[in-house]
Amino acid sequence: MIREAKKEDLGELLKLYLFLHEDSIPEQSKHLEKTWNQIIEDPNHHLIVNEIDGRIVSSCVCVIIPNLTRNVRPYAFVENVVTHADYRGKGHAGEFLDYAKKIAESENYYKMMLLTGSKKAETLRFYEKAGYNSSDKTAFIMWI
Repeated sequence: MIREAKKEDLGELLKLYLFLHEDSIPEQSKHLEKTWNQIIEDPNHHLIVNEIDGRIVSSCVCVIIPNLTRNVRPYAFVENVVTHADYRGKGHAGEFLDYAKKIAESENYYKMMLLTGSKKAETLRFYEKAGYNSSDKTAFIMWI
């Protein structure tokens, strides 16, 4: 089932992020709690999950960014696309990317952007098959 994350999903999401790039789960702290509440309460921050048999197996973040150009139409940024290793290759990520696209269409976004740190050909093909391209824009990252 594709849905938006709920407040009680934090623990499962943090475990899922171990399959993204994290090497440990953050300690419970006021900062973690404050950040989680900020995410879950922000109407422009969509944390989309795919739940199977009561377990979150994949997720992505889709953030709406208000915009003054393109006839004052917002755009979206998709990040933290992750699927549990046991559930990869079964179409789950494609399902939540479709869900994110439906949000974009219903809110009249003019574009969606997605960044990936992966250089794997199969990952890049997956994003292209999902409708994203790497030829229209050039992304630059500054790590802080």
